[in-house]
Amino acid sequence: MWSYEHGDFTVHQIPALSDNFIYLIATDELLACVDPAESAPVEAVCKALGRPLTHILNTHHHRDHTGGNLDLKARYGCAVLGAGHDAARIPGIDIRLAEGDHPLRGELDIDVLSIPGHTSGHIAFVVHADGPDALFCGDTLFGAGCGRLFEGTPEQMWHSLQKLMQLPPETHFYCAHEYTLNNLNFCLDKVSQDQEIKAYHAWCENRLNGGKPTIPGNLGREMACNPMLLPAQPGFCNAYARSHNISDDPVSVYTHIREARNHW
Repeated sequence: MWSYEHGDFTVHQIPALSDNFIYLIATDELLACVDPAESAPVEAVCKALGRPLTHILNTHHHRDHTGGNLDLKARYGCAVLGAGHDAARIPGIDIRLAEGDHPLRGELDIDVLSIPGHTSGHIAFVVHADGPDALFCGDTLFGAGCGRLFEGTPEQMWHSLQKLMQLPPETHFYCAHEYTLNNLNFCLDKVSQDQEIKAYHAWCENRLNGGKPTIPGNLGREMACNPMLLPAQPGFCNAYARSHNISDDPVSVYTHIREARNHW
């Protein structure tokens, strides 16, 4: 487990399954779990902290994000929060959320964002802090990548990524998988040999070799290095489109890069 301070709350990062991360958000009053892939690691940390789980926050319905919901709810009686229009696929859901909602008011300052693409009902949680905010983005944004389009369109996903890029660049993002180094290998092979991307790659290698995760990251670095976000830069977009003989609008360039990643 790794822990990160955000002023009035702490984020505990728990490895799970083969490459998942589960997160606990802790304040004096609550202990909320984001995307419990499985229950046992969460129960172990709750025991170590000497505290019961109070809430579960689900970003989307996939089993490797909701697999621990029912066991944890049965053990702790915690409330499950998830997307209202995807409630039928969120096990144990109690509180149905939509964009613009502010759940746990008075305990945490949270904004809910609708970010479909990976799934039709994907949401994100932005937890505001005295220092950098914390973004829990599930499988929409990864280190140097983004989620596959299982239920949405490239247009939807690009719109969702744009929404995340509007957050402050110092925002710390907590995604659900350790994919960063492999995503950067793809980027260097197929998209860009930019020096900042090479430096990011070296940093990731050092982190992983030292037994540390590459997540959390910050949005500023992703906007400079993430191949799925680079289409937001007009110069990159135009150059990439010319070299691949495609339209130079951001959605077309993003779609081409996403497809290349799918088959890499």
